[in-house]
Amino acid sequence: MKPENVLVVVAHPDDDILGFGGTAHHLTQHGHHVRAAILCGEVTARNRRPGDDDLAADMRRATELVGMQQPILGGFPNIRMNTVDHLELVQFVEAAIVETQASRIFTLHPADLNDDHRQVSLAAQAAARLAQRRDDVPPLKSLHFMEVPSSTDWSFRGSGTDAFVPDAFFEIGEEGVSRKLEALECYRDVMRDFPHPRSPEAIRGLAAVRGGQSGLRHAEAFQTAHLDLGFLIA
Repeated sequence: MKPENVLVVVAHPDDDILGFGGTAHHLTQHGHHVRAAILCGEVTARNRRPGDDDLAADMRRATELVGMQQPILGGFPNIRMNTVDHLELVQFVEAAIVETQASRIFTLHPADLNDDHRQVSLAAQAAARLAQRRDDVPPLKSLHFMEVPSSTDWSFRGSGTDAFVPDAFFEIGEEGVSRKLEALECYRDVMRDFPHPRSPEAIRGLAAVRGGQSGLRHAEAFQTAHLDLGFLIA
């Protein structure tokens, strides 16, 4: 299969690993190019946040472990993304699409409990239409929403947006789960003790559940927003 460019659009450092780390590892092992755009690259409001140099080192090591290229970092305000003009967020994601030449995009779910995640999801959805207006980016082949443990799964009913409903599953295997957990451990004070959803046991268990739902051996699950089925008649 011809190598493809994949863009992962998230709000905070570690979102990309939590929702896409195993898939990123598998894709990069097979020659595909995966890069994240992290809009709140500094996460200044995070509890127990390490210093700037330590955070950058954590991010760099986690990214390398799953094979992704170093991320495109934004300086948007953490936990205050709703104060930023929507157009600014969209334009940042559009610039990332141009830079990566991505034809496949993965982003956060629009019903996520974390409002930063919601704002980023809306911006990514708007930016995904860029190829309709410009001829210097490839047509969009697919757009998927990911699930972030302790955020997507904590979304309450009545939020005005449908909850996460997985319809696409990517097998990551035992190696993918292990590499994902290793990358998450790079981030200081992000992981929690069981039964928190961000505990190693829960993350490994979720991969097993998603695999069991789809007949795969450990998987990450996604919800499809857009899929070009042209390959079926190619």
